[in-house]
Amino acid sequence: MKSKKSKPLEVIVDKILYIRNQKIMLDTDLAILYGTTTKRLNEQVKRNQNRFPPNFMFQLTSKEKDEVVAKCDHLENLKFSSRNPYAFTKHGALMLANVLRSDKAIAASITIVETFIKMREVLAMDVKLKAEIENIKQRIGKQDKNMELVFKTLETLLSKNEQSTTRKQIGYTS
Repeated sequence: MKSKKSKPLEVIVDKILYIRNQKIMLDTDLAILYGTTTKRLNEQVKRNQNRFPPNFMFQLTSKEKDEVVAKCDHLENLKFSSRNPYAFTKHGALMLANVLRSDKAIAASITIVETFIKMREVLAMDVKLKAEIENIKQRIGKQDKNMELVFKTLETLLSKNEQSTTRKQIGYTS
């Protein structure tokens, strides 16, 4: 049962890209997940342009397209395309489900949003872990300073002890 749920998440995670400081999915990948063609998906977007502001969707530049094709093997066919693909943020991917209105699109959009949420949770845990490591480093740094102070004090005591043993003893001798 777990493998059924985790496999789609893994498939979706592999299709999430980081472009322009945003996590996005390309129209070609979303079309496959939603069970439609890229052409049909883009037709629906054009018919409903007012639902896709720039923070929901943007078109890649030629340079970005080339970088994506070079990094992602499954997008190799894009290099033959004359147009640049559209990139959708998680909000745009969710809006696509509303525009496409198929049961498969709705189910896929829920899975996509869950995947974005899980990725955010993992990143938040990573940030917490980094902060904890930094805290430990600071404590260890303070420990090093304390240990230096202890050693200096011991050296001072030892040198005083050496000085006191070289003095002439007073008192009875046997």
